[in-house]
Amino acid sequence: MAAFGVGFFMRPVGGVVLGLYADRAGRKAALQLIIALMTLSLGIVALAPPYAAMGIAAPLLVLLARLLQGFATGGEFASATAFLVEIAPAHRRALYGSLQMVGQSLAALVGALAGALITRALSPEQLDAFGWRLPFAFGLLIGPVGLFIRRHLEETAEFEESRGKDAQRVRLAALADHGRALAVTFGLVVCGTISYYVIMVYMPTFASTELGLSLGDAFASQVIALVVLTAVIPLAGALADRIGCRPVLVGSTAAYFLALLPAFAWLKSEPSALRLSLVQSALCSVLGVYWGAFSTAVANEFPTRVRSTGLAVAYNLAVMGFGGFAQVIVTWGIHATGSALAPAFYVMFGAATGFVAALYSGSSPPSAQTVSNSSVATGLPNR
Repeated sequence: MAAFGVGFFMRPVGGVVLGLYADRAGRKAALQLIIALMTLSLGIVALAPPYAAMGIAAPLLVLLARLLQGFATGGEFASATAFLVEIAPAHRRALYGSLQMVGQSLAALVGALAGALITRALSPEQLDAFGWRLPFAFGLLIGPVGLFIRRHLEETAEFEESRGKDAQRVRLAALADHGRALAVTFGLVVCGTISYYVIMVYMPTFASTELGLSLGDAFASQVIALVVLTAVIPLAGALADRIGCRPVLVGSTAAYFLALLPAFAWLKSEPSALRLSLVQSALCSVLGVYWGAFSTAVANEFPTRVRSTGLAVAYNLAVMGFGGFAQVIVTWGIHATGSALAPAFYVMFGAATGFVAALYSGSSPPSAQTVSNSSVATGLPNR
């Protein structure tokens, strides 16, 4: 548990350091550094000797890997989002920005498939002995491919135009001159991160411990819901390009808030694999609408010179406080109230926070200039 949690504490550190690096050295340089650090950390986890061979040094190696993972992840969302939005044509910024969340959804989908496959194919003893390493080893194979793609990206024209500004000014502007943008971004991320860690990450545990369903059924439901989520996100991004990000965010958070409690209550009244799939898919479809506009909305809160820094600070503080501890919070809520509906109330809190933030979003002018699509569109970064 400590190894899992420590990664979230490193995210704000990585966010600040890598965000500043991206705003000074460029989006391309930051994206290359991030994926190299992530590949290194995956290698450490996949190849770490067992406790029997190294004693306390074995879990310390995993702890080091989680520190690197948290540090690298801290800069990924901001750098990749800034890159996507800045290469987009003026009339496709939301669609391009939505690809960030498509990448996250696909990553979660592959993770769910990996969980489903290894839990069904291996015995508990095999899973403990070596099976848990297989998803990390698969992730390790992706690293060189991602590094190759990012090495052949071109820097965004929007960033090149802002290059040469005073570096100290970048630091002060990101943390002081854009307080409203930081607050709006923080609120929007709270909604998204709570939803991700409860509706996607925690749901298999909830289905097993509170609803009495098998882990296999829970992972299968998760896979279906993530397919729905992945399909909806770019459609919502295209919609946001037509009507604006704010209406999409306001409408989706309101619908999400109203749907959560009835959905959880219906699932709890008669738990089944079918109901779990329907509830997760329905909630993910609404969440997909929100995520379709989310990335571009938060990117547009900041001017180009401080975009990565501002995004990284607000994003990672929200994820650390409300996403990383989501499973702890909802587990405590279930035991404290004696109600299996406690997770719904926590996600409703996130939806309400996102709704308020959405009402105040879009007040900042968009970045100085958007640029047309170029050959780099064939090498979009992913998570």
